[in-house]
Amino acid sequence: MSVETLVKHYQEHELPDVFSKQKPATGSSDEHHKSYSTQYAYDIYLKKWVLPRWRSYRLSEVKAVDVEAWLKTMPLARGSRAKIRNLMSALFSHAIRWEWTDRNPIKSVRQSAKRMRTPDVLTPEEIMALLKELPEPLRTAAELDAFTGLRRGELIGLQWEDVDFENLVIHVRRSVVMMVQGAPKTEASAKDVPLDAALAESLLKLRLVGPYNRETDWVFASPTMKGKQPLWPETLWRRYGRPAVKAAKIEKRVGFHTFRHTYTTLLTQNNEEVKVVQELLRHANSRITLDLYAQAGMPNKRLAQSKLVRMVLNKGEALA
Repeated sequence: MSVETLVKHYQEHELPDVFSKQKPATGSSDEHHKSYSTQYAYDIYLKKWVLPRWRSYRLSEVKAVDVEAWLKTMPLARGSRAKIRNLMSALFSHAIRWEWTDRNPIKSVRQSAKRMRTPDVLTPEEIMALLKELPEPLRTAAELDAFTGLRRGELIGLQWEDVDFENLVIHVRRSVVMMVQGAPKTEASAKDVPLDAALAESLLKLRLVGPYNRETDWVFASPTMKGKQPLWPETLWRRYGRPAVKAAKIEKRVGFHTFRHTYTTLLTQNNEEVKVVQELLRHANSRITLDLYAQAGMPNKRLAQSKLVRMVLNKGEALA
């Protein structure tokens, strides 16, 4: 069997929504099917990278060392190369499941997913400067994102019925990616998020002045679509977010996900317990919280270092 034949079979069975060129119906779910956004991303990787290089190869001809060498030539970030490596491994696992081969050479392929640059995080002063430059409803969206750490799909997937103003809680019930409604990313992601009173006030003001304020309306509804779907976050940020970053004189790469990284980092710098930060981020475990999101600021690192220096020097003086 050729890699091209395997890819087509994989697309049909593992990427059914993209393969059939139709988005899944709202509320439909299959525990064995990937989300629409994942299917879409995999389909792009297959068509743009995997097929052009390996299309005519037989499965038996694909060697680990060749795949590893090929990945090194890609003009992509390590994380993207790692995703392609994992996708090729999934292809061979698919072939093994259908008894077309008994080997998966990709398991021996080495590819680091280590970031080439540390994600930017904002200081409290930069957050406030940016909020002053943002127009509504992006201002409230950014404020909510910066102080709750909601993922982008969870943020635009909010409906007014999800915001409990009385008990100051946000119920995370759905995620909207590429205008397709789906369940939250993980079981932990579906946990409720606390809502500060100041944030609740900002949301209430937005609801009172907006035309789409029924319980089932989107919090960040698209006026172009007459409220039938939420705003496209990429378009919203490109049109208003980037100019606001420039106007606030912030020389960092800022997007919706920057607020999630910032939220985590500021919580840890504020000496909050790791378990509390994990629960607020709704991560499955604290390793993800600390390894991927949290960063220690220079003032915190300097303070920790100074404490150690003072402790050692004081011990030395006592011995003298």
